[in-house]
Amino acid sequence: MKTFFCKPKIFSGPDALNQLSQLCAGSVLLVTDRFFADNGVAARIAALMPGAKLTVFSDVTPDPSVELVAKGAAVFQNCKPDAVIALGGGSPMDCAKAILYLQEEKPLFVAIPTTSGSGSEMTAFSIVTHDGVKKPLVDESLRPDWALLDESLLQKLPKNLVADTGMDLIAHCLEALAGTNASAFTDALAEGAFRVCFSNLHASYTGDVSVRGQIHEAASMAGLAFDHAGLGVLHALAHALGGRFHLSHGRLCAILCTAVLEFNAPVCQGKFVRLARAAGISGATDHMAFRNLISALSRLRSSLEMPGSLQQAGISPRELRAASDAIASAALRDPCLDTAPRKPSLDELKAILQQVK
Repeated sequence: MKTFFCKPKIFSGPDALNQLSQLCAGSVLLVTDRFFADNGVAARIAALMPGAKLTVFSDVTPDPSVELVAKGAAVFQNCKPDAVIALGGGSPMDCAKAILYLQEEKPLFVAIPTTSGSGSEMTAFSIVTHDGVKKPLVDESLRPDWALLDESLLQKLPKNLVADTGMDLIAHCLEALAGTNASAFTDALAEGAFRVCFSNLHASYTGDVSVRGQIHEAASMAGLAFDHAGLGVLHALAHALGGRFHLSHGRLCAILCTAVLEFNAPVCQGKFVRLARAAGISGATDHMAFRNLISALSRLRSSLEMPGSLQQAGISPRELRAASDAIASAALRDPCLDTAPRKPSLDELKAILQQVK
């Protein structure tokens, strides 16, 4: 038996932030980074809740550490909020969730994503870094209660952030389709999100802000899909590589995605063929459609000016060779492999690393 749980409640559109005026809370903790604390968005949020005492925890940095989470938890205990708002990309979401993970009583949790990729506003996942290793926390209580998808926050995204988060979104769709807990519900969400992102990501990258609201919704659809279907080898390796070399998660997803698709093909090529055809990627045979999907993803990666190998991303073959055992071992321990359609050995993970070196 498989289950599908529809949470959070989604508010979408250019005025979605206005839903905060309906928040009944005397004390609110806003978890964000310094950029949003300083650029006026935090003040805009405060103005929508004039009756609430707002505490801002703006120390979040990329790949939040256990130590950072402990600092945020101390702020939580000091202000005792009735609601927690996470504002930003994946890192503020992860940090807010980890802070809440440590609390016995969970207040209302509101997620306001400002990038379109992590899907964290929809999921029970949080990623924290400890001793140089990214460790997923997975708990049902980490799903936000509200997700506010306000496209007005997406107008000035830098190109590299559009590319990184977009390829993370693509990776979520690919892994959700193959996840061992996939269902008709998750397949429909993953395929729909992939079509939207694949068709519009390059336009967003080149400055077309009119498509960003669609991609924003697609990121949440992909998040809902993988939250239920699971992830796999791609994310396990991306977590291990990111913890070791501190490359952006989306960039690692872009580098790994085609190699992992080929690894998974023996057990789920049919799903990828269906995805290719749904996205308008044709082929005279199923094998050709699959190969054309691989080529299309490589072309998309190039059009976003992203590296196609770890060496192009700044990791030398010597560095990778020295770390490959540790990286593969860390990936083997990653909970994402619990739902991988094809369970890899240590040597198979090292072979994938060699393929993308």
